[in-house]
Amino acid sequence: MVALIIGMLISVILALVVVVLVAVPARRNGRGILTPKGEEVVSALKDRQQAALQRLERSDPGASDDPALSASAETSARS
Repeated sequence: MVALIIGMLISVILALVVVVLVAVPARRNGRGILTPKGEEVVSALKDRQQAALQRLERSDPGASDDPALSASAETSARS
C-alpha cells in the first residue's frame, strides 16, 4: 500500500514538473494555454457561476456569504 501511495506521489510530482516546464514559459511568452474553444468553455462556466450566485442571493437574502457560517447556523437551528 505504501508503494502505491509513493508511486502516485511521484506521478503527481512529475506531472507538476511537466506543467512548470511547458505551460509556464508558454504563458510568459504570451501564448495561451487553452484553445479558443477552451476559453469559451471557461467563460461560459464563469457566467453560469455568476448566474447561480445571483439566484442564490435572490432566493435567500438573509443568508450569510460564508458557507461555514451558514452550515453552523443550519446545524444549530436543527438542534
